[in-house]
Amino acid sequence: MNNPARNARTLRTDVAVIGSGLGAVAAALAAARAGRHVVLAAPNHRLGGQATTQLVPALDEHPHVETGGVSASYRAFRDLIRGQYGGVANPGGGWVSRLCFEPTAAVHAIDALLAPHVSSGRLSILTGVTAHSVRREGTRLTSVRVRADTDGAPVTDLFAQVFCDATEAGDLLPLAGAPWAVGSEGSDAHGEPLALPGGPRPDAVQSCTVGFVVEHDPALRSHPMAGPAPEGYGRWRDSQPFTLEIAGWDDRTHRYRMFEDGPDGHPPFWTYRRLRDGATLGGPDAALINWAGNDYADRSSIDHPEEAYTEAKRLSAAFLHWLRTECPRDDGGHGYPGLTLAPHIAGTADGYAEEPYLRESRRLQSTTPIRQQDLEPVPGQARAANRPDSGGLALYHMDLHTRIGHAASAYAPTAPFQVPLSSLVAAEPGNLLAAAKNLAATQVAASAYRVHHGEWAVGEAAGALAAQSCARSLTPADLIADRRELTLIQAVLAADGVPLAWTLDVPPSDPQFVAVQLFAAAGALRGRRAAELNVRPQDPADAEERHALHTAAARLLGDLDGAVPFGTGPSDSAVRWGDMAVTLLERVHQAPDQADAAASGSHV
Repeated sequence: MNNPARNARTLRTDVAVIGSGLGAVAAALAAARAGRHVVLAAPNHRLGGQATTQLVPALDEHPHVETGGVSASYRAFRDLIRGQYGGVANPGGGWVSRLCFEPTAAVHAIDALLAPHVSSGRLSILTGVTAHSVRREGTRLTSVRVRADTDGAPVTDLFAQVFCDATEAGDLLPLAGAPWAVGSEGSDAHGEPLALPGGPRPDAVQSCTVGFVVEHDPALRSHPMAGPAPEGYGRWRDSQPFTLEIAGWDDRTHRYRMFEDGPDGHPPFWTYRRLRDGATLGGPDAALINWAGNDYADRSSIDHPEEAYTEAKRLSAAFLHWLRTECPRDDGGHGYPGLTLAPHIAGTADGYAEEPYLRESRRLQSTTPIRQQDLEPVPGQARAANRPDSGGLALYHMDLHTRIGHAASAYAPTAPFQVPLSSLVAAEPGNLLAAAKNLAATQVAASAYRVHHGEWAVGEAAGALAAQSCARSLTPADLIADRRELTLIQAVLAADGVPLAWTLDVPPSDPQFVAVQLFAAAGALRGRRAAELNVRPQDPADAEERHALHTAAARLLGDLDGAVPFGTGPSDSAVRWGDMAVTLLERVHQAPDQADAAASGSHV
C-alpha cells in the first residue's frame, strides 16, 4: 500500500487560504488583487458558505447596505447576483433582507469575481480538500497538508508565507497550535451583560441550523412523501417548540401566519426567507426554512460536527413534517401538504443544506478581544468606539441564538463598528490570520460579525494584510505595531474600495475617499462629524476639527503622541474638511520616513 506522505505533491505560494465560505472568497480575492500568488484550499466544491452550501442566501445585512458601509468588492458581489436576474432588486422578495436569491446565483457571482485572477495565474483553487495536519518551524507555520476525505485521495503539502484560516469552525487554529476559545467566556472575564454568568463555558456553543428549500403546490391535499413522523418528532415538536410564533428582539412574542399577514401585523412566514418570487420571476415560489423551530442546540457543532449535522438535519425533517401536517392553516385546519422539497434550488440531492449554518466558530484567543462594550453605542456619537487599526466595517446586532444547555437567546443593539486588524493576528504562529468568524472576539461580540458582510469584511482585511506581509517581508503583527506600516496597509485597503470608517456620504468613487478613510480611522472626526454618519467633507473645518486633522496626520506618520505636524496656516480657517484631509495626506506621503515604503510598490 502506498504511503500518502511519500506521494504528497508540493505547492508553494505566497498566501494560502483554507476554507470555502465568504471569508475565504474575500481573502483570496484581496490577496490576489494585491498581486500575490494565492492558493485557495476549499473543503466544498461550491464556494460561498452561508450563501451557497449552508443555504442562507438571504443576506443578513445592515440598513445602510445599499449606499455604504461595505467594500467595493462586496458591492460587486451583490451587483453580480442582481445582474443574473436582470437587475431585479430582490429576486426572492424575502422580507428579512434586501437581497434574497437562489444559491446558484451566488456561485456564479463568486466565479465571476475570481475568474480574472484564476486566468492570470495568480489564484489556484483546490476544492473538496480539508486540512489534516500542519508543519511548524518555531513560531512560524510552514505548511498545511490537505486532502480529500476519501481513501487513496491525493495529498498536497501547501507551503506559504502567510496562512488564512477561513474555515467555518476555525479548524486550522488547533491544528496550528494557535490559542483559541469557543463557547462563552463567562461574565467574569470581561463584564459583558450578555455573557453567561460566572466563568468560562466552552460547551455553551450556539445552535446551528440545517436549512431546507421548499416550493408550495396548493393543489396537493395530501403529501405522498410525508409518511410517518420522523424519529424524535414528538420530542422536538414539544421542546423546540414547533410554532409560527417567535420571541422577538423587543421582548414581545411575534405571531405569524403562513401566507397572510399575522394577527399582530407581521408579514407572512412564507415570505420571510423566500429565495424566489414566482410572481416576479415566473414559475413557483421557493422559500428557505431557517427558523427557531429548526435551530439545533442539543449537541455542539464544534465538538461533534458530524453528529450535529445528522441530528440537525433530522430536526429539520421533523419541522417540515409539522409544517405539512400540524401547522395551523390561515383558513382553519392544520397542515400544508403541498410543501415540497426543492433540490434543484438548494443544489443538493434532497433539498437540505449541504452543511450546517454555524453561528459560532473557534475564535482566536486574546487578552484584549473585541467585547460587547466595544460595539455598543457611544453617547453623543454615531459610531462605536473608533479602532485606529481598522481594516473594514460591519454592522449587525449582537444576536446570540440558543446556547447548548441554556435555552434563552440574547440580543443587544450595536453602533456601526469596524474590523480591527489586530483581531485577525494569531499570537502564535505569527503568520496565521483569522479570515472568517474566528477573529479575536468574545462569543458575544463575534455574534455581530458572523453575518455575510461581516465575514466578507474580515476575510478581505485578512487577505490584504497577508499580501502586505509578503510584500514588506514583515509579520502581520509587525505591520500593525508600526504605525507607518499600518498607514500603508490601510491606504492599500482604502485604494481598493474598502472603507475603514463609517462615512456614508463619501463613496469609494469619490476622489477624497482614501484621505477621508485614513483620517477618520486615525481619529479625526469631531463635533457633528462624530455625531452622524455623514462627514460632510465639503463643509469648512472649524478650529477643533483642524487640530484633529493635524493630530491624525501625526498619528499616520507614526507619532503616537499626536504632535501636530506641518504647522497651521491662516488659510486653514476657510479650507474644507475633505480638502484639508487630502492635502495633509499628500504631506504624509511625502514625509522622509514614508519615502522608502511608498516606493515599495504599494498602492499608496
